[in-house]
Amino acid sequence: MSSQQRGARSRRLAVTLAAVAASVVLASGPGFAAGTARVADPPAPTPTPAPPVPPATSNPAFGAYLDYGPRGVARIAELSHWLGGAELRVGHTYLPGDRWTNIEARYGFLDVWADWRTRQADRMLVLNVPMMERNEENVPDSEVRQLLRRGAAGEFDRHFRVLAERLVELKVPDTVLVLGWEMNGTTYTHRCGPDPEAWKAYWKRIVTTMRSVPGQKFRFDFAPSRGRDAVPWTQCYPGDDTVDIVGMDSYDQPSGLSFEQQVKEPYGLQAQVDFAKAHGKPISYPEWGLFRNGDNSVYMRSMLAWMDTHKPLYNTLTDYCPHGVWQCADNPRSSQVYRAALFGRTDPTPTPQPTEPGGDTTPTTPTTPTTPTAPATPTAPAKPPANCSPLQLGDWVEYWLGGKLCLRFDWWSRSR
Repeated sequence: MSSQQRGARSRRLAVTLAAVAASVVLASGPGFAAGTARVADPPAPTPTPAPPVPPATSNPAFGAYLDYGPRGVARIAELSHWLGGAELRVGHTYLPGDRWTNIEARYGFLDVWADWRTRQADRMLVLNVPMMERNEENVPDSEVRQLLRRGAAGEFDRHFRVLAERLVELKVPDTVLVLGWEMNGTTYTHRCGPDPEAWKAYWKRIVTTMRSVPGQKFRFDFAPSRGRDAVPWTQCYPGDDTVDIVGMDSYDQPSGLSFEQQVKEPYGLQAQVDFAKAHGKPISYPEWGLFRNGDNSVYMRSMLAWMDTHKPLYNTLTDYCPHGVWQCADNPRSSQVYRAALFGRTDPTPTPQPTEPGGDTTPTTPTTPTTPTAPATPTAPAKPPANCSPLQLGDWVEYWLGGKLCLRFDWWSRSR
């Protein structure tokens, strides 16, 4: 999905700390303290191939995408409570794709997620990783083609080594990495269509680089969008040696397409299951939810039944409007179906079992869904002094900094 559709998750982070290190002020209350920052290029890696990590054999896990930052972690417990104490074992977030330093997960982006993951041994952290900076800036095909070829030649290896080292340092070396998601579409700079062969070579280069980091246990999830899209996703598959999971982002779209058609269409749900079985891989659904057909409780019931039948390694519902059922009040019937199906679920046996597709039935537990909790409103930052111009870094960076950064007008005049 595009940045507009994902809302807050893909807010652009203009992290220009190095350029203004001598001239920033941190607004964190009544007083202001000078701030500094330094961005150093990581050393060039020397990747050595490592054998693939076998898929996990733990019980099926589920969760929801609730927000990219600390609020997303806090909402996991709230959603669990709404689901009658159901065990949400999956935490799902995304790295910003605006610039390489953010793809490297600098500035403490993942600290709170790592803390959540390490509190219980059976939890799973799922992290979407862009393969290119400027990932949502409508880069033309000709430039994407050149970037893919540069990546395949190893020019960007160092960024992914830094990311791998960071994840190991945070004690989350078994993170599931959804690398270059929805590559069969047209949205992202990391799309496959302009040069599938270069894309596959680049994917292999990234995986080899990240697996060369001591202590890593990463699993790499190849997750196209459902259907053919711009190019058949099978043309982008980089090979069994560098793929651990065959995922799929599957929303209720386009308008008028039934769930049965979503199953049977070329490169659809059944094709994913068959492809994964042929290649000896588990399946996953990193993104799924409502979309073009409104409050479609038949889709919700059908997708839940599909996953109970085919048992993906994990699934995470995209839970904001128009896709979701807890943080979105626009889908009350689907919300009721989702809550009834997962209420109190703590083991791999579905309790209660979703009914088969075809018609709405009223769940008995609970009879009426609770109104979804509204997303929290961030506390207003302290007002910067009159001679400062605030830098718009995004609330994720500001959370970790403890306030806004601003550029002092008088610094420019003094430096000239």
